[in-house]
Amino acid sequence: MTTVENVVIIGSGPAGWTAAIYAARAELNPLVFVGVPKTSPSIVLPGGQLMLTTEVENYPGFPDGITGPDMMANFQKQAERFGARKRGEDIVSCDFSEKPFKLETNKGETVLANAVIIATGATANWIGLENEMRLARSGGGVSACAVCDGALPAFRDQPLAVVGGGDSALEEASYLTKFASKVYIIHRRDEFRASKAMQQRIFDSPNAEPLWNKVVTDVLGDTSITGVALKDTVTGEETTLDLRGLFVAIGHTPTTSFLDGTGIELDEAKYIKLDTRSSNTNIDGVFAAGDVADPHYRQAISAAGMGCQAAIDAEHYLSSLSD
Repeated sequence: MTTVENVVIIGSGPAGWTAAIYAARAELNPLVFVGVPKTSPSIVLPGGQLMLTTEVENYPGFPDGITGPDMMANFQKQAERFGARKRGEDIVSCDFSEKPFKLETNKGETVLANAVIIATGATANWIGLENEMRLARSGGGVSACAVCDGALPAFRDQPLAVVGGGDSALEEASYLTKFASKVYIIHRRDEFRASKAMQQRIFDSPNAEPLWNKVVTDVLGDTSITGVALKDTVTGEETTLDLRGLFVAIGHTPTTSFLDGTGIELDEAKYIKLDTRSSNTNIDGVFAAGDVADPHYRQAISAAGMGCQAAIDAEHYLSSLSD
């Protein structure tokens, strides 16, 4: 007879492991699919995007900071202490048309579940340069989150750059002006796409400077970034720019492609839509937490909070089935 899991959690970032902690303490015996190790940070990693963060200084409870991988290892140990189980596989498709739900793994196995928590996150869009990827993985001064990393000592009073031209990019740049000696905003066009108010904030900042019609063609540096190579999109002129930090802000992609055809409601950007007061999706028994359903904050602490909500909502849902 096939075992039906109480709750399956898909994803192993802050949202997934927090959901696992709460679900395990509620004696739901959760099963966490942590994913398959990937070779590129442009693809979701087991442990989430924090696996690319060398120092986390804005998560409460760690006054001296902690590395992203160490934090995720601690989350996992805490969940496993209470009985959460893990499997190192991806869920590649789901059938929510009947209960129990059917989840297919990358190994072709079908897993049945009474409740599912989707916590697969969202990946930062990268330029795609080899040295950019290497320095992002090694903590060499390349990041996709200024709010996460911009206040680190390595970036203070240093020349930094943000790549992008939308609201997120200018918000990142504005945040960095508090710490950097100079913040360049590298944009491939001659005007920003961001709101007028956000643009004006940058134009009024004495240490922010737009670099129009420029694209990054290479990231320079061995153990840490020393600069970038630029190409003018109009003239073709090639130049270099000395930097000690590069923040890529050209959008995020939520990991929801495996939900195609499931009936889960997504917004225009493919983020999961939630009930405004809970973690409920439009399908009873399916919940979502973290960056996969949060296009705005994208912080470890907000993801963890959503994971807590999802586990509590799942517990209440499962209790209702036995009433």
